[in-house]
This record gives sequence, structure tokens and C-alpha cells, in this order.
Amino acid sequence: MTSEPEPMSAAERRALERERAHVRAERDADAATLQDTTEVGDRADQADELLRSDEVDRLDERLDDIDVRLRAASDAGPPRTDAVGVGSTVTVRYADGSVATLQVGAGAAVLDRTLVTADSPLGRALLGSRPGDRVSYDAPDGEATVTVVSLGD
Repeated sequence: MTSEPEPMSAAERRALERERAHVRAERDADAATLQDTTEVGDRADQADELLRSDEVDRLDERLDDIDVRLRAASDAGPPRTDAVGVGSTVTVRYADGSVATLQVGAGAAVLDRTLVTADSPLGRALLGSRPGDRVSYDAPDGEATVTVVSLGD
């Protein structure tokens, strides 16, 4: 993968936006429990306050990561339509005849059963392929092959 902004499929964007809403709600709920730091409490109260503050900081960092990824995807423009790339929607046929429609994404932050990260064995094999191409990749049970059926939404 490059350091250039990568496109994002509509499904990946929706999943990240859902995650952002969930993280923001969790962050806001945690932040609402933080007390005025000028109040004096016992050490247990101070330790609990510090833990909640650290959690708010962690959630803020995740929100920043999501926002950066969404902005970068907007800057990158739409996914490729001539060959499989990051952000592509691709339909593949497995050796057993089953068919699946997958999204090729930049990262694994989004937990979606249809998301294949571009740095996974299948994702790497699919990059650059076109409808009709057969690609092989290392699967947990050994080498596997898929045929690219179609590209696009």
C-alpha cells in the first residue's frame, strides 16, 4: 500500500461512520462522568478519575483516526473501475462454486464480514485483477483460488 490517500467503498464509509457515531456516544458518556479536577477526593476517586480520563483520550484518538481516514478517502476520489483496487467492490467465485461480494478496504478497523483488507493474502491477490481473472492466495488450509466475476457496486 502507498502513503497516498486510498479510496473507500460506500459500504466501508457507512461502517466507519457508524463506528464514529458509536465511539462519539461512548466518549460523550465517559466525558460526562469526569468531575471537576479542583475537587478533592480520596486516592481511589482520583485513580478512577484518571482511568476515565485516559479512556476519553483513547476514544478521542480513535475519533481522530476515523476522521482522518474519511477525509483521506474523500480526497482520493472514487474507487477504480478498471481493476480491483482499494475501495473496490468485487464479486468472486470460490473453487467450491460459492459466490461472495467483497469490499477491498485499506484497514481492518472496520469489522465487516464482507471487508477484505488490501494487505491480507486475498486482498493482495485481488489488487489489479479484472473480471475473468483467476487469482491464488494463501488461505489457512493452503493455497486457494478465486475467480473475479465482476467489479463495481
